[in-house]
Amino acid sequence: MKKTIVFSLAFLLLFGFFISCKKKVEETPPPPPPQVKEQPKVEKVEKPVVVKEPELTEEEIFMQKSLEELNRETNLRIIHFDYDKYFIREDAKPILEANAAYLKKWTSVKVLIEGHCDERGTEEYNLALGEKRAKSAFDYLVSLGVPADRIKTISYGKSQPMDTGSNEIAWQKNRRAQPTIIEK
Repeated sequence: MKKTIVFSLAFLLLFGFFISCKKKVEETPPPPPPQVKEQPKVEKVEKPVVVKEPELTEEEIFMQKSLEELNRETNLRIIHFDYDKYFIREDAKPILEANAAYLKKWTSVKVLIEGHCDERGTEEYNLALGEKRAKSAFDYLVSLGVPADRIKTISYGKSQPMDTGSNEIAWQKNRRAQPTIIEK
């Protein structure tokens, strides 16, 4: 029995030795993924493209406007006259000088100077007086250097009052020479 135990023990040792000597296929774990330093995510922000509309020149803006718009802007101002007079008053001279400067700046502009009167007097008399008022304004503008071929005159007499009242305030408004742009 001793022999059997020794023999069994030897057998177990040999068996253990063979098992331990058997080449094992080692399972190698997959290599860990390379460690990349994680950089903060930076979103690329593109600046919005600002499309500037081309700035128009003063002349281009002027040319885009209609005659009605130009006349409504009142770049050319009205002058007034005393009762039954057609001579240029002192307070009207700076207004006509500003009108002349405007016409010199915009050399393509042509104007019509309308002569107006108040309601007093006959139609014939007021038409003649309105013509003299328009002609006075015309002559003054020409004397300031505005070419005569760019200015026309007309008399409306008392037919187109600015104020329809029948008092001195209304009559003062109606005695006028009114420039109107007719061509640009």
